[in-house]
Amino acid sequence: MKRATVVLLALIMSTCSRSPSTLEEVLETGQLRVITRNSPTTLYRGPFGYEGPEYDRVEAFRAHLEAKHGRPIEVDYQFADSLAEIFSALESRSAHIAAASLTVTEERQQRVDFGPAYQEVSQYLVYKLNTGRPRTLQALQGKRLEVMATSSFAETLRGLRAEEPALAWTENPFAETSDLLQAVHEQTIDYTVVDSNDYYVHRYYMPDLRKAIKLKEDDQLAWAFATGTEALQAQAAEFFAQAEQSGLLAQINDRYYGHTNRFDYVGTRTFNRHVDSRLPDYLAMFRDASKQTGFDWRLLAAIGYQESHWDPDAVSPTGVRGLMMLTRSTAGGLGVENRRDAAQSISAGSQYFQNIYNRLDDIPEPDRIWFALAAYNIGYGHLQDARRLARMKNLDDDRWLVIKDMLPLLTKSEWYSQVPHGYARGWEPVGYVNNVRTYFEILSWLTTEEDIFDELEDEPDIISDAPSTIQTAATPADTSST
Repeated sequence: MKRATVVLLALIMSTCSRSPSTLEEVLETGQLRVITRNSPTTLYRGPFGYEGPEYDRVEAFRAHLEAKHGRPIEVDYQFADSLAEIFSALESRSAHIAAASLTVTEERQQRVDFGPAYQEVSQYLVYKLNTGRPRTLQALQGKRLEVMATSSFAETLRGLRAEEPALAWTENPFAETSDLLQAVHEQTIDYTVVDSNDYYVHRYYMPDLRKAIKLKEDDQLAWAFATGTEALQAQAAEFFAQAEQSGLLAQINDRYYGHTNRFDYVGTRTFNRHVDSRLPDYLAMFRDASKQTGFDWRLLAAIGYQESHWDPDAVSPTGVRGLMMLTRSTAGGLGVENRRDAAQSISAGSQYFQNIYNRLDDIPEPDRIWFALAAYNIGYGHLQDARRLARMKNLDDDRWLVIKDMLPLLTKSEWYSQVPHGYARGWEPVGYVNNVRTYFEILSWLTTEEDIFDELEDEPDIISDAPSTIQTAATPADTSST
């Protein structure tokens, strides 16, 4: 046999015996296995099914793979009970990607590979208001400091021992970020350490949490991969580069974090009190409206709270009234006989919101919800005017990230004079949407999908029961980095 033939056969045999790459496995099986965590900054169950910043990024990556390779791909989401389980899943190849808002650290890079960073966060030592703010590491001596096991926070604390040898803490292998923050809020521990994005999200339903010391900054969050998966990592790098350039990453961050920069301590505490004292009286009505319209009851309740603080006797200076603050003409068109009747108001207000939502069928989710909320507040015509201004500026008029900047222009004559409906108090719907999003997020994390209804029949105080109603990894929720 000639030498060339021998070499060719050897190459063929080598190719045939080669194990398929992880990318080839994904394309061949049509399944991408992703391990994550259940939290408000990773992935959770929302009004339309799974959502969360990691969910949006993974689904966009799935679509990227399908478009590039022309094969259908489904994502198998796995939920880890601990950080250690995430890294074990990668090392055992039971998961292809860990999309769990993981911080890139030197210790972790010894075990896994990381993709491109998509967010930067800081690490905060967190305490409860009025318990005494620690300003130095020495002040932690004799106190109960607890962090997640296998977390980047534990790595940071180990590094800080060089300057404070007496620094001590406990690593909890079973707790999530929400659990530890709840423990600080209830004072079963004194302090914990969390990332900035987690802090800003969680303080809405635990408003007494405060930052004490910034322990670290400029941490990078990224997906983790098992070593030896270069082809899949290359595809992810290509996706993130395109998502950065197209503005997709910014859009995802705005969706989940856009409302967190307007924290109102007094307003948040008042809302939490009203969840206890007022919501139980109207919960069944919001549930009925949810069945009629298909919207999550918590979204409808958030609208009702923004409108009237769940007060059926509320009246505005302009004459709108009732729990959902309906005008006389709107109420009449929807068959409302008494705007102060809470059941009639909630039913009609929810139907009115659905009517607006249905008219915006050219807007993709989740922007469609934000558009509908803005129109509920300022009127459909003014919303369309803001979209006209976006088109005049050659901007995407289907994105809330754009429209929330266009609406305030309706207060300026140089702009409102160019659109059909003229002047509007365009800053109000932007604040309105932010507030409703905030109330909805708080309700989402104080309640589960169904069991809160049964709980409220027996126990109206769902704030004090928050730990038992927060979703767990067994039932999946910008991003807890750990």
